Amino acid sequence: MTVGRASRPALFLDRDGTLMEEVDHCRDPNDVRAIEGAVTELARARALGWASIIVTNQSGIGRGYFTEEQFESVQRELIRQLDGLIDASYMAPDHPDNPSPRRKPAPGMILEAAAEHGLDLSRSWMIGDKALDIEAGKNAGVRTILVETGYGRKVTDCSPDHRVPTVVEAIRLILDGTPLA
Repeated sequence: MTVGRASRPALFLDRDGTLMEEVDHCRDPNDVRAIEGAVTELARARALGWASIIVTNQSGIGRGYFTEEQFESVQRELIRQLDGLIDASYMAPDHPDNPSPRRKPAPGMILEAAAEHGLDLSRSWMIGDKALDIEAGKNAGVRTILVETGYGRKVTDCSPDHRVPTVVEAIRLILDGTPLA
């Protein structure tokens, strides 16, 4: 999906285990730790005209583990640690037993962001640490990278375009134009 001639590519980024260290159902901003080096690469992406969009499932809300207000406080802290380099965030609070068209692996959040921000999906990427992230990217028609932070080391049930240690290497690979293997 390309919206207009001037549309730009995007980095669609999972949050927990990808942009920040994994904390099971993080509800406390004091537990937020951005992945080291992410700020540098996000700044480089912005300078090159890329949008950086968080797309995150937050089943802890649907399960009653934390509130939307707690999610928002964690989100604000992460964005602060990332020097405000996130252009937009999309969140699906659904319980896994009651998924919506927005909950990954469905592509709803990615498609919504593309429409709202004029993003070119044919030049965009999804970066995450779970098979659900990779499937959502594929379902939206973007290329994918699995990071080995968070749950990524244990993931064997998906076929990302690339697999790298962290979001830092993922963004470098994308920005440096490494061709698909």
